[in-house]
Amino acid sequence: MSCDVLVISAHPDDAELACSGTVKKLTNEGRSVAFADCTLGEAGTRGSADLRKSEAEASRKILGVSERVYLDMPDGAIEHTQENVLKVVGAIRHFQPRLIIIPPSFERHPDHETVYRIARTASFTAGLTKVITTFNGMVQQPHRPQRTICYQLFYDFTRQPDFYVDISDTFAYKMQSIHAFASQFHSPGESQSKDPETFISDKTFIEGLEARARYFGNRIGTRYAEAFLSIEPLSLPSLSLLL
Repeated sequence: MSCDVLVISAHPDDAELACSGTVKKLTNEGRSVAFADCTLGEAGTRGSADLRKSEAEASRKILGVSERVYLDMPDGAIEHTQENVLKVVGAIRHFQPRLIIIPPSFERHPDHETVYRIARTASFTAGLTKVITTFNGMVQQPHRPQRTICYQLFYDFTRQPDFYVDISDTFAYKMQSIHAFASQFHSPGESQSKDPETFISDKTFIEGLEARARYFGNRIGTRYAEAFLSIEPLSLPSLSLLL
């Protein structure tokens, strides 16, 4: 199948935390979006691989994402290897996106930084005709995305964002998609996990997410926003788009 946008993440819930408001805007506009999670978050303190996958599928439906694939890399130990690059190449060639959204190069979790490097390599490699990959036994056709952008996770970008997306009308869906991961985050009114508390399970983590979205929104004169970096230079066909 093909899609307009492929979001590549290290763990289930990364995309939800970083860019789910933007994703929901895209699907509301009729754009097709797919997710590729490199791991199932199986090394996390809370939950299990099966539970994380079930939560990820529930979130996918909330956001209107067409498909979510899991690339079978080891959580907490992702390495920039040719094997892992080819797994992402396979996902890119399967979905044939025009745009990919990936983690930034500098992040709190080492897996995020490694997935950035893997995705950058895979985006180029996916267009090479002499690199052969298969999907369901069929040889895949080369495909290189037209554009790559980075979402923001825990750490601030190392420079100012290149642009913000107004998610005021989809912020509620963003929070619903995050709360779908009830094993990981504080969800008022839901039964709480008996697993040990973590940095992200404390309610102040969710409060911080909302505060950051409000801050980004304030910077562009809206209620809520998400921030992005562009790998390639951005261009406008005309300044009329800013009027």
